[in-house]
Amino acid sequence: MTVKLLMTWDIITGREQEYFEFVVRDFVPGMQRLGLEPSDAWYTMYGEQPQIMAGAQMPTLAEMKKTINSEEWKSLINQLLDYVTNYRYKIVTSRGGFQI
Repeated sequence: MTVKLLMTWDIITGREQEYFEFVVRDFVPGMQRLGLEPSDAWYTMYGEQPQIMAGAQMPTLAEMKKTINSEEWKSLINQLLDYVTNYRYKIVTSRGGFQI
């Protein structure tokens, strides 16, 4: 059963340009190297929701758990935390389309 990693965060004010460069140059390629398949990314312009919502899929829950517990993933998230606050994640069964 395909599972999805749902992540949310807010970009630190004043770090937007660096954040977007990091995401394109390092974060997404790093996810892909680890076997995560990016599935969606959303930017909230208005309202009281996290600024960024992103999803990535893997074929099984066991693979997902192994990946998010790896040192490589932890390093990637630590780098992300240089640019964001309020990072949160959860793993859900993939239903296709937008999920929160």
